[in-house]
Amino acid sequence: MPDFFFEQKLFSNVCTFVAIQSRLFMQIRLLIFGALALPILLSMGSCKPSGKVSSKDKDEITNITRLFSEDGVELSLSMLAGPEHNHPSFAVWLETLDGDIIQTLFVTQSLATGFYRYGDAGNGKWLKVSGEAARPAALPYWLYRNELTKGRLPKAGSRLPDAYTGPTPESSARFQFKTNGILPQQFRVLVEVNQPWDWNFHWNNDRFPTNMDYRTSAQPSIVYVVTVNLETSELRYFLNPIGHGHQSGMDGTLNTDLSTITTALRIFDRIYIDVIPTE
Repeated sequence: MPDFFFEQKLFSNVCTFVAIQSRLFMQIRLLIFGALALPILLSMGSCKPSGKVSSKDKDEITNITRLFSEDGVELSLSMLAGPEHNHPSFAVWLETLDGDIIQTLFVTQSLATGFYRYGDAGNGKWLKVSGEAARPAALPYWLYRNELTKGRLPKAGSRLPDAYTGPTPESSARFQFKTNGILPQQFRVLVEVNQPWDWNFHWNNDRFPTNMDYRTSAQPSIVYVVTVNLETSELRYFLNPIGHGHQSGMDGTLNTDLSTITTALRIFDRIYIDVIPTE
């Protein structure tokens, strides 16, 4: 009899121990799950739209026309948004084969006016609203070569004429240009593109920690170019990247090493120009 009661009590204790262990195990699982899930849920609740172009928006094309004269050469420039497109600044211009500027065709409004989506609050800080700002690292290669500003940053009192500028397209864009007069039989078409705060492993936040101009740019501007020959029957020309501008906009040099550039090369999928034949 005593052995029976002892075994019954032992069995009861074992069952209680197992039940306690099971509850503890479940609590530990819940704690682990909560620890892993909470950051994800918080990030989902607090994240902001990236602004990058969706696959649906990529098919949308903004058409922009700039006619500078009646007797100029008619050109159509297509800039097809890539997966990293997020309201980049860019400039489009023409040069001779010797590198002399012929004409600026288009500059996005923020750089052309000195008025940005996020204004300058001073001391390396930025306003949460639009306002004036000086960002020499935006498009330094064009800035130091063009015939309009000649190295000076446009600002409220010295903005570019409206004929040369316009709002940044939301996605892909197609420009219809008529140049300011007759062009040489061979010339170069250039596009400089920059998207602020596009950091990567090389162009990171700590690379030039005290340089505020660099910190508004991250990966430097990318320069695309193609040579057009009006003496041939070829009508479409694709632009290719040839280098990047100075990381903080200190000068107008072109660095041809693109080995450290990553996402900045995916702002646009393709950039090409069509020569429109005269009738």
